[in-house]
Amino acid sequence: MNDTTETAAAAGIGLAFIAIFFLVGLACYLFFCFCGKKICEKCGVQPGILIWIPIVQLVPLLEAAKLPVWVIVLFFIPLVNFITAIYMWSKICTARGKSGLLVVGVILLPIVFIPYLAFSE
Repeated sequence: MNDTTETAAAAGIGLAFIAIFFLVGLACYLFFCFCGKKICEKCGVQPGILIWIPIVQLVPLLEAAKLPVWVIVLFFIPLVNFITAIYMWSKICTARGKSGLLVVGVILLPIVFIPYLAFSE
């Protein structure tokens, strides 16, 4: 093999990794949007298309938590956003009839506890 063939092969492998990374990321994003949709519906809120739009998806989640929509502004302030997220998720846990302490799991291990909130009774 010559240098151009090796370079083309390396570029192809690199593009394959990027494509796989993108597809896995997209699948995870869509799954978590679907979980958000289920959580909102179980809290009595119809999220519509908003749940699929980044950042705007906080609007139906805030409605599910029975918080005013202007609270979304707090998510743009460093450190305050973390406290706001904890408060929002604790309100959602309570609205779903779960313990407010479940928020610890949602914050520390969202890949497990957000689907739990979405698919549990």
